[in-house]
Amino acid sequence: MIFMEAKKGGLLHNLISPKATFGEKSADSLAKYAGSWQFILGFIGFLILWMAVNVYGWLNTWDPYPFILLNLVLSCLAAIQAPIILMSQNRQTQKDRMKLEYDYSVNRKSERGIEEILKRINSIERKMGIVKTKGNVSVAKKSKPANVSKRINVGQKIVKK
Repeated sequence: MIFMEAKKGGLLHNLISPKATFGEKSADSLAKYAGSWQFILGFIGFLILWMAVNVYGWLNTWDPYPFILLNLVLSCLAAIQAPIILMSQNRQTQKDRMKLEYDYSVNRKSERGIEEILKRINSIERKMGIVKTKGNVSVAKKSKPANVSKRINVGQKIVKK
């Protein structure tokens, strides 16, 4: 049941996937692309091409050897890209925090349910006369009339023994 809530349209999905704004969507997509091998290899290829064109002077060398224009382009790219990636990481951190809070509440609910089940089992064992010792379970014999049936309440059902 818990896993069903995480599907699209479920409680968890709605908590961690609210309607994202255009800026949030673009930040997520840029962070996804900028962190890929496709981007890294493509950018390395672009840098090698830039340096090769300028070192060999194919296009009248618009950026001679120290590559000052290339440094400016790289600095501008880093200055624009870094805050956008940080915005995306902050959104992911918020999603992760919401997932953790949801998991914690599910775990607490499960723990309370298990404690209730254990209380009921202990109550049933006391009514049946089962005595627990370390590592062993023994049944204490009670004297009872032969024609009396024992009833144990378990939730809504009554079981006759």
